Amino acid sequence: MSLRYALLALLTAQPMTGYDLAKAFHVSVGHVWHAPDSQIYPELKRMVRDGLLVDESVPWGEKSTKTRYSVTDEGVAAFRAWMREPIDYPNERDPAHLRAAYFEWTEPEVARRHLQEHIAQYELRRTQWQAQLDAIRRRTHPIVERRLASDTEHDHDAIVAFKVFTYEGFLDRAEGEIAWARHGLELLERLNPGREAGA
Repeated sequence: MSLRYALLALLTAQPMTGYDLAKAFHVSVGHVWHAPDSQIYPELKRMVRDGLLVDESVPWGEKSTKTRYSVTDEGVAAFRAWMREPIDYPNERDPAHLRAAYFEWTEPEVARRHLQEHIAQYELRRTQWQAQLDAIRRRTHPIVERRLASDTEHDHDAIVAFKVFTYEGFLDRAEGEIAWARHGLELLERLNPGREAGA
């Protein structure tokens, strides 16, 4: 159910069409809650049905329209209520760490490849998260800009600070995963001295 609250979070900044909302989702809250478009659009319709959003047709081009969504008072109340709820932490599903626990079942070069891919994945994420963080700090991130332009209820410095705090956590996570995988490469070298990659 967190998808609907991620969508509510975006829509509290301003009304958006489904298309604009999906784009905004993937460059902002998509970093903390992944969902494909095939889940976003049906959820928007359910949220309208549940009274959390209202939808209206708006002109799009010369002959077509798009649906624009706005948060209702009930939607704002639901979002506030959700923010107060305790977090339900999911059980871990971590294929990289699961495989690492059983590296004795494969060749050292295969284990090495897994760890190198893990490093590459988190280096990519680190680069992406750093770009988001830099834009948030500069207040040029499009979602942050919209929120700062429309939000008269909350302190603007706090809006930015909490988002900076979140992305700093992502960067810490990336650094931790990279360090873990590098430690694994050192362990492989210690257990298999003299065996180079592909040997």
